[in-house]
This record gives sequence, structure tokens and C-alpha cells, in this order.
Amino acid sequence: MVPPASFPPHSTGPLALGPAARSSARSPDISPERAELRKAAEGFEAIMIRRMLATARAASLAEETPLTGGGMQQFQTMRDEHFADIAAASGAFGFARSIEAQLAQHVPDKGMS
Repeated sequence: MVPPASFPPHSTGPLALGPAARSSARSPDISPERAELRKAAEGFEAIMIRRMLATARAASLAEETPLTGGGMQQFQTMRDEHFADIAAASGAFGFARSIEAQLAQHVPDKGMS
């Protein structure tokens, strides 16, 4: 667990901004096409992370108990989706950054359109 003192006083931690706000706050000087590309790349990264987490959970050898039933599975799915959105927006895995870099070659620069 990260100690509270490690976050700036104006922040409430990594969840202070939503994924869309974090994306737009990072690079306000990019073209609308590039911003759409970044948003799509982050969305794709979130999907990939969700699938990885779902696969890891499906491979679990944990025994089914009343505490691991449908309610707990639904909560885990919601938690995994939220984690995937945060990880994608923060660039923690780097998939979105790689996808964006590859596809950005096909998007005109801000001053060239």
C-alpha cells in the first residue's frame, strides 16, 4: 500500500481524475485526430488488460465457496474493469503508447492539415 504522504496535497491518489480527464490533461496541444487515436489506443489497452485478468481468474484453482459465488465474481469483474481503465489511462502497461506510436504515422500533424 502506498503511504498517503506520497501523493501531492491537491490529489486524492491515482483515482483523482477519470481516465478521459487524465488523457486530455497530459497533452492539450495535440490535434483532434491524434486525441481520438490516443483515446482509441487506451480503450484497446483496457480491453486487453480486462481479457488478461479474466483469463488469469479463469485459471484459478480456488475452490467454490459461498463467499466466492456470483456476487463476489461480479464484484471482481467490476474491480478488474475499473483497474483496466486506470491502467490503460496511466500507461502502466504501455500497450496504448505502442499502438498510438504505430498508428500516429498515418495521422497528419496538428499544423499540417
